[in-house]
Parts: sequence; C-alpha cells; structure tokens
Amino acid sequence: MASTSPIEKDQPNTSEGSVTVLGRALSSVITAGREILARRRPNLTAAEGSTQALVDLCKELIEHRGEASGLALAQEITEAYLELSAEARLEFFQRLASDFDIDREALLEATERYRDDPDYDKLQAITRATEAPRQKLFRRINMAPGGTRTLVALRGELLQLLRQHPELKPVDSDLKHLFIQWFNKGFLELRNIDWASPAVVLEKLIDYEAVHEINGWEDLRGRLREDRRCFAFFHPAMGNDPLVFVEVALVDDLPDAIAPLIDREREIMEPGKFNTVVFYSISNCHPGLAGVSFGNFLIKNVVEVLKKEIEGLKTFVTLSPVPGFRRWLNKADLSELVDEALIDKVRAPVNRTVMEAEVQAALTRLCAHYLVREKSGELAKDPVARFHLGNGARLHRLHWGADLTPKGLEQSGSIMVNYLYDLDKIEINHEEYFDEGKISAAKSVLRQLPQD
Repeated sequence: MASTSPIEKDQPNTSEGSVTVLGRALSSVITAGREILARRRPNLTAAEGSTQALVDLCKELIEHRGEASGLALAQEITEAYLELSAEARLEFFQRLASDFDIDREALLEATERYRDDPDYDKLQAITRATEAPRQKLFRRINMAPGGTRTLVALRGELLQLLRQHPELKPVDSDLKHLFIQWFNKGFLELRNIDWASPAVVLEKLIDYEAVHEINGWEDLRGRLREDRRCFAFFHPAMGNDPLVFVEVALVDDLPDAIAPLIDREREIMEPGKFNTVVFYSISNCHPGLAGVSFGNFLIKNVVEVLKKEIEGLKTFVTLSPVPGFRRWLNKADLSELVDEALIDKVRAPVNRTVMEAEVQAALTRLCAHYLVREKSGELAKDPVARFHLGNGARLHRLHWGADLTPKGLEQSGSIMVNYLYDLDKIEINHEEYFDEGKISAAKSVLRQLPQD
C-alpha cells in the first residue's frame, strides 16, 4: 500500500493567525518602502549576482534611517544574497570580514581617551568601537521577513569554509554572538509533534532526522504512535521550521538496542505499563545554529511535560550512539589498553556476523575507556557524551550489538550507551562535570575500564 502524507490543517491556530496578520502588515510596510527607494534611486540597476552590488546595499543599510525603506532594503539584501553563486558568496564573506570590521584606530583612540579620563561615557565609547559594523548590518537584516532564516543559512555555509578560510572567523564569531541572544530560551516554544501536526512540520522531521533515518511517511507514523512522543523547539522568526527535536519512547524497561524502539510493526504497550522514558534521538536542524545550545533545555522541559502527563514514570534514560569511538580507536595508541594480539582485531571493521567473545569484550572495555578517560580539554572527547554529561546525566550502561545499521557499525562498532537522567542528581553531576571534569559513571561501567 502506498504511503500517504497527512493533510495539513486549513485553519491556523491562534499564534499562527497572529503571525499571518503581522506578516501582512510587514508586507504592506515593505511595499511602501520599495516605492520610497525607487523614488530615491530611479537610475539604480544593481547587477544580478554581483558581490559589489550586494556590498553597496549593505553599506547603504548600515547608514539608513527610514523604517519602511530600511525594511525594504534589508529584504533586497536577503534576496540578492540568495542569488549569488558559491564563488560570489565566498567573496561576500571575505568582504564582510574586511569592509565591515572594527576600526582599529578608532578603538585605540577611544582606549587612550579612557586611559586619560576613565569616566562612563568614554567606557561606552570603547564598547561601541569594539563592535564591528557588520553586527549592526546583521541586526538590520534580521528585521526583514525571512532575514533570520537567511542569516542562519548564511552562517551554515560560512562554517563549511572556515577551515580553508580562517580569516572569516570574526564574521562567524559575530553571528554566533547575535544568535545566542536571538535564540535564547525565553524566545523558544516547545511543541509536541504528533500525526495531526501540520504536514510541513512532519516533512521537516523526515528531512532533519540526523541519528536514525526516517524512511518515509509510514516510518514516521510508527515513530508517532501512542507509545512514542516527539517534541521540538520553535522560534517565532523561523515559523514551522524546528530548531531541534527529540524522539521519545515510552517503555517498561531499560533499552539495550535501537531496532525495537524504531520498529514500526512493534506491539503497542498498554499506557499503564509505562515506567521508563527513553530519549533515543536528538537532531539539531540547522548547521548555522551550531554552538547555540538548545538540547539541554529541550530534554529538561520534556521531562517536566511527561511527568505531568503520565503517572508512574520513574526512569529517564537515553539510548545514544558513540559517534567518535571508532575514529579514536583507529588512531589511538592501544598498547597499554589491550593485549597486543587483539589490536588488529579490535580495529578491524565490525559486521553483522558473530564476533569472538574476546574481541567483543575488548571493544566494550575500550569504549568505556574512551567515554570515561579520553578528554577534550577537561570534558569528554565524544560529542554525544559531552552533551549528556554536560546536562547532568550519568554514564549508566554500555550495550554491545545495540546498533547494527551500517552507520552504527562504522561509528561505534555497534555499541550504544544509556545515559541516566537521575532527577535528584542532575545539578550535582552538572556542577562536578564542569567544575572538576568529573564524569559520573555507574559502577558497572567503571568495572569495564581496562586496568592500569
């Protein structure tokens, strides 16, 4: 039977209706603004795809004072940016770094004036001098319809270029600084996503799922059945485009494999038997928001929502991948961690066939070592471990053979991890992790560590 998508509702909810009214008002203002600009610039014909034309528009926007014409100008910039080729966008990023950077001489002069007479006004002059003009530019672009979305996409493309073009780091730093302000917790809306949600939202879940692929509408329907939940954070400027979402399984025992959790043919458990909440997939939806933390707020908010909704929930746990394990394994010096005779075997690709028990045990011990002892600075080396431990979770259990998908075998040799969110100890674990670099781990995990 062919899969079909759900039908999007014709009637918006109250908040969507408010956004529509605001959108119409902005559209009217921008139309008036375009007319004003046309009268002021009757002979202006910016070359399509021209970086210089876009830079000129940006400089005009920074100096612009009119509200309606300013919004129209900001929209012109977003439209012009989207028309640029990849090569022209790189050139535009480089111009943002050079033409819209801080004025070093002005900053030095402001500093000298404050040194001679350290009053508040001169301190404020230093503050103004340390802000690059491109921050003002980004704030004004952000006011236009679609401006926030365009800036998020712009940073996503910028991040891909940083390794080869480190001169662009100041532009990235300014965007990240602004995004942390614009996307703070107070502006986020938590929504429960179910099969009745708008089709545009459900399509986004399929597109953005980054941990366990959703293979079409029927697969998605299985993940939204009565024993499953999905929650997402939204932002007013991004409409029905989620920022981050988490998929949740309601079960009666600690999970030790991913396949039963996402099996769409599974038997549905009676609601009264639920006692365990499993966070089995967290997906950040926009590369341009990297470094802007949402997931920690999301999990804690979802815990509170589910506690109120369902009686009898006692355990809150993840079933998480270990994405950095095999990458570390293939580069690390294992001579002090495993018998020499096993080194080549543990580094060999893992497949679905039965593996020697000795090799399985060695890989599990090495994974425990990687999660507990391998650090990036003072924090865990593995990115998923760093996220959950930073939230105050405990490294609770390791499971061999938990993810037999090609991705799971390639990244972690089939191993997955339970991180336990003990609500009475979350804050203590969080403080000890960041203050002391201490990783909270269950005794069963510590016993698996290779002996020194």
